[in-house]
Amino acid sequence: MKIKKTTLYFLGILVIIVIAGYFMVGSSNVSVVNDKVINDNIAGNGQIQKVLISEKNYNYYPSEIKVKANQPVEITLDDKVVGCLRAFTIRDLGVSKYARTPDEKIIFTPNKKGTFTFSCSMGMGYGKIIVE
Repeated sequence: MKIKKTTLYFLGILVIIVIAGYFMVGSSNVSVVNDKVINDNIAGNGQIQKVLISEKNYNYYPSEIKVKANQPVEITLDDKVVGCLRAFTIRDLGVSKYARTPDEKIIFTPNKKGTFTFSCSMGMGYGKIIVE
């Protein structure tokens, strides 16, 4: 029995869509309210605070995120983030990474509370991270 290439392509695309949908709808503890990322269910037991950042109007979206101090943070720049915005920097927290793809995560643990600016390496895109 031979299967046409177009059928294989269709099945491959269908599998990719299903897998992507699973990760997009999966159990995320992060929500966006009024352009701010809020972590809804963060326990003090070392769980990673996951944040997904996109691009809107040539800037990071959302431009304000809230995280808890002394708990690991994992920032993912989705595939809409392009150019120098992929060079993510939080100078005051010592974070600087060029994430070439959405698979490359920016992982750090904020050890001090306050409001800090994040930006691309050129300062063209920016936002703030509030560490509580």
